[in-house]
Amino acid sequence: MNKQLLAPIIFIYAMLPVRVCQSQEWRPKELALPTQWAERVGPNNAMTAYPRPQMIRQSWQNLNGLWQYRITKKVDNLPTNYAGDILVPFPIESSLSGVKKQLMPDELLWYKRSFFLRRISKNERILLHFGGVDWESTVIVNGKEIEKHTGGYTSFSVDITECVKLGNNELIVKVLDPSDRGIGPHGKQVLLPGSIYYTPSSGIWQTVWIETVPINYIKSLKITPDVDRSLVNVIVNSSKQAAVTLTVSGKSFTGMSNTTISIPLSSVRLWSPDDPYLYDIGVSLGKDIVKSYFGMRKIDVQKDDNGNDRIFLNNKPFYNHGVLDQGFWPDGLYSAPTDDALAFDIKLAKAMGFNTIRKHIKVEPARWYYYADKIGMLVWQDMINPHQDLREGAKLRFEQECAEILSQLHNFPSITTWVLFNEHWGQYDQERLTKWIKDSDPSRIVNGHSGEYLYVNSDLRSPPDNPYAASDITDVHSYPNPMMPIKQAGKAQVLGEFGGIGVRVEGHLWDDIKASWGYDGINSPKTMALKYSTMVDSLAMLKAQGLSGSIYTQLYDVETEQNGLVSYDRKIIKIPLDTIRLINERLSSISKKQTIDVMDLNLAVQVTSFQNYEDMLREYHHGRLDSAFLRQLAIMANQRKDTTSLKRISNEYIRRLTNPLKEINLKFLKAFTNSTSDRGFEIYYNNIRKINEILGADKAEFKILSVIEETHIKPLTGRFNVLDWDELDKKMTAKYGALGQESVWQSRWLYSINHSDYETFYTITNNWFEKYGKKRSWINGGIINNICWNIFENSLDERILRQAVVLTSHALMLEETGLLLDTHANLLYKLGEKEKALLYEERAIELEPNRPDIHDSYRKMLTGIPTWNVPEDDKKGGNLMPKH
Repeated sequence: MNKQLLAPIIFIYAMLPVRVCQSQEWRPKELALPTQWAERVGPNNAMTAYPRPQMIRQSWQNLNGLWQYRITKKVDNLPTNYAGDILVPFPIESSLSGVKKQLMPDELLWYKRSFFLRRISKNERILLHFGGVDWESTVIVNGKEIEKHTGGYTSFSVDITECVKLGNNELIVKVLDPSDRGIGPHGKQVLLPGSIYYTPSSGIWQTVWIETVPINYIKSLKITPDVDRSLVNVIVNSSKQAAVTLTVSGKSFTGMSNTTISIPLSSVRLWSPDDPYLYDIGVSLGKDIVKSYFGMRKIDVQKDDNGNDRIFLNNKPFYNHGVLDQGFWPDGLYSAPTDDALAFDIKLAKAMGFNTIRKHIKVEPARWYYYADKIGMLVWQDMINPHQDLREGAKLRFEQECAEILSQLHNFPSITTWVLFNEHWGQYDQERLTKWIKDSDPSRIVNGHSGEYLYVNSDLRSPPDNPYAASDITDVHSYPNPMMPIKQAGKAQVLGEFGGIGVRVEGHLWDDIKASWGYDGINSPKTMALKYSTMVDSLAMLKAQGLSGSIYTQLYDVETEQNGLVSYDRKIIKIPLDTIRLINERLSSISKKQTIDVMDLNLAVQVTSFQNYEDMLREYHHGRLDSAFLRQLAIMANQRKDTTSLKRISNEYIRRLTNPLKEINLKFLKAFTNSTSDRGFEIYYNNIRKINEILGADKAEFKILSVIEETHIKPLTGRFNVLDWDELDKKMTAKYGALGQESVWQSRWLYSINHSDYETFYTITNNWFEKYGKKRSWINGGIINNICWNIFENSLDERILRQAVVLTSHALMLEETGLLLDTHANLLYKLGEKEKALLYEERAIELEPNRPDIHDSYRKMLTGIPTWNVPEDDKKGGNLMPKH
């Protein structure tokens, strides 16, 4: 053994569990769609591999496992007690966290655990590393706040030397994650997921670990290959300059830290998907020793023999034949369940015959890129787009996170292309930012805007402002069928997204109740194979015309998107592996020695087929009543609007449920309970507290009120003007208690505004809002904004206008948005409170800088012009404010 490595190995600071027998207490939270790896996950083996494969140290302490957690309001102080255990590194919304709760923008998530230090040396520093925490995290060690990091996609490290002690130490992490309600890049995470947007991943979602290093230690490495000169350039970053030794292929090279050290290589072996060869490199700075690796590859745009500008890999044309990868998992969300699972998607893509993955609006853990390097897969790495409305602070946060991404991912040879913007999502200063990325990293090509041209069914959706400024690439998105991008001198042409063929795989759905998303309808597997084959034939023709790359949407289904080549749980492949590999070989081929064997994937290679609804209905009438069959048949009956069969089959399914309060069953009850006579209504009505614990606050009450309204109130509203609301109030209260009364009051409140009966609205609001509406989560800023804008535009009654101000004031305490601020400001202005109005309108402009209607209202307020439609008589009389 190398004696230099002996000391760090001997210096062990063991981790003690927070409580005894924790591993027996933890359980995953209702795995509705588990992957094959979920059963292997537990407190003692949660992501145990060293998390940073390009800077490996021998001695480290993994802090993954069970932590304590608590969710509090944002204004609350440090908790004195905790709600239970959470498994790190899985986000709190995931099943594998053991919690599966949504973190809201007005809440804080607290983590707590202990770690044990057996020895502390004055000549060493103790570093605490976080692979990823979404979004804003505050680190507290032994009661002292020592670091705040913002950004959910990049890692960070904290020097905790001055805060720790021998023996037991306390670590607390406070997390704020407003998701799409904040200012930071959030990718496809939204609080109300659906279609192409998905469930958020809040909190710690990558490995947490501790290392001990010398006082002057290796902070990072920057490794850049230079294929044309047969050398690799290395910068060893440290706190102060010192001598370093680098070892490559058995040879040692010396130099100084914080300066470029050029290492010549003889008989260079180039890295490519056909031969993903990696050089090992050892780095030592004093007593600090790390191991790393690099790949020798070159990526640029050159002219081929026919004069076409193409993407070249290692000075040869290389068609980037790729697939879109969103990086989501049904059991872990942003976190893959195991390290094997992390590598699986890359192996799967390669087994299908792809040589490129577009990592779509997500940054993965470092080990994912390590597997791309090792397996041999080109990566187009997307930046995480800024908040799409470019609210105040969004641009700054975006550029800061881009800089961190460029720095942290620089060394991975698999990453060949940076993708700046996607389909105009938060796009701004495209030329400047593209140039900045190219200047920051000349070793890669830059796609300044993937989907600047976006075609859906041949209709252009987003014509560009400044096509492909400073980019190395011209890029088009075309759904479903391929199209050729614009040709510009010096730029390669690529098809950044296409395809998206929808195929629904029953039994392998994230939510079998919701409608499936996919282009070109929802097809059968056989139809999908034919369509995909035709698309690849089209690509082959476009390749001959100069196309340099294409990205198929997408590798696997994600939540309600059913347009993947594989099911979301990675268990069902929709086109046989041999078939899709042969189809893909028409575009590009991978050497036989690099082919991934299907046995290595442990994939259930099946092609699903659609069962005919009529045949299934006959099976039902002949006595088939198993639960899975009944559930699927009920969903199909609903899709076909067969209401007669639906009610009978769904009630039969519900009657047979052994545990109706499981989340998957509650979602079914919610979807198929439409009357107070349905069995599902009884279950919801009698289990309100338990259902809210599972589905979230107010979810049971919302369903109950909706069904009461649908059954007893809506049929009467055709006679609105003569409807006896007071009598209805008595009947519903007698039958359903407070919820019956709330349903009537809420319905009357909404109907009055819809029928411009502002006097009734004024009366009912005073009672209903104070007693019920104020506490209901569904009476949110959006609903209040719409109602109060209606009042602003149509009412001249000061009482009602002031009542609307009370409503918008309440809504602004819950959620501050530009539109809500604008409505509040306009109401105040109409009431004559100009100075207050201007303050709120200025804030609205900060949050919505690109809305001309808000700017127009602000200009009118400044000059004293009404922002509402003034009757002609008032205009002639010169009156600004309404008559009361």
